[in-house]
Amino acid sequence: MLVQLLLLLFVFFALTRVVVRYRAREIRAREFFFWFLFWILGSVAIAWPNVASRIAEVLGVGRGVDVVMYFALLLMFYILFRLVARMERMERDITLLVRGKALEEHDHDKR
Repeated sequence: MLVQLLLLLFVFFALTRVVVRYRAREIRAREFFFWFLFWILGSVAIAWPNVASRIAEVLGVGRGVDVVMYFALLLMFYILFRLVARMERMERDITLLVRGKALEEHDHDKR
């Protein structure tokens, strides 16, 4: 019971951070809805563990906590994939910018 309370307090904190970042326009509406839904579903799994157990039964997984962990791992790998792709795109953009700036400076020096 204490663990559930602590986890629910953390979820509430995370939800407030999502709302604050959305209001500050640090995240877009799509990201807001994704994270808001994520934390709401997390709170449901924490407050009513039977829901996760029922989902696990339907999916043929042993325990509710197992199905939650599988989904969490999938989500983490997806987020990691998106971060790596974004970093690679940023590196390409920076390379193009630096290359263009160097060419501009080279052309300017020739004059």
